[in-house]
Amino acid sequence: MSVPTVALKVDVDTHVGTRDGVPRLLDILDSFGIRATFYFSMGPDNSGKAIRRIFTRKGFLGKMLRTRAPSMYGLKTLLYGTLLPPPQIAASFPDVLRDTAARGHETGIHCWDHVRWHDYLTRMSRATVRGELEKADNLYREITGGPARTTAAPGWTVSALSLELQDAMKLHYCSDSRGYAPFFPVFGGQSFSTLQIPTTLPTMDELLGTDGISTDTINAFYLFHVKPGLNVHTIHAELEGMSQSVVFTDLLRDLRERDVRFITLSQAADEALAGGPPRCVLAMGELPGRAGLVAVQQG
Repeated sequence: MSVPTVALKVDVDTHVGTRDGVPRLLDILDSFGIRATFYFSMGPDNSGKAIRRIFTRKGFLGKMLRTRAPSMYGLKTLLYGTLLPPPQIAASFPDVLRDTAARGHETGIHCWDHVRWHDYLTRMSRATVRGELEKADNLYREITGGPARTTAAPGWTVSALSLELQDAMKLHYCSDSRGYAPFFPVFGGQSFSTLQIPTTLPTMDELLGTDGISTDTINAFYLFHVKPGLNVHTIHAELEGMSQSVVFTDLLRDLRERDVRFITLSQAADEALAGGPPRCVLAMGELPGRAGLVAVQQG
């Protein structure tokens, strides 16, 4: 039986998450000698514009209430792009990106504008999608000194066009999907050449407040569901790096005590490619605890 292996994927969505959450996560991970994969939002923080999802996405308001979003993200973040001008994220904190890499972690691109991609990708023209990726990659190169080798779509939101343009970037792999094992995607009948490393475990914001799960019991859920082989756990700088940092620290301690192996997503990609990953259908579908559709590995 293969050893339980955890690859930590860190989504950095906001200005405050970059400023406060990432440094805290770096300290926590350093204390355990664990390396993770961080995906940075590179452009403006338009988090306040997500409020319109109340009217367009079933379950969004309920999720905001059960996760206590205002206290977790802060009132200012929830006003960015509406009553407050959107601050630039990566350009405001280039040293955070550099420090993350300097400490031995893998870094990649989450997006240019998180809310815009998440809410409007399917309506974007080829030029617009290419522009979102190019702006993010250009700034990433300017800050880090090299091109991104991996991207992860906001909200696990993809289209045939986004997958095609990611192929053109010659990435090592992407982590745009939810599923059970690494695979090459087939979306809308079209095959793509960039390996997908899907998130395999539910995220904290999907679990809290559902089926009696609280901050006191969520780690027991994760410990029960970590299986032999690869487990990809997506955390957020704004949750596990801020209001829920103690809960996350306790989870890492428990996993260490169980001799779980930790790797980066790049290591997971290398191991998957060596074994010849399958080709699987990828389709937008629903997941418990998440409002709206996400890219889900089929089969």
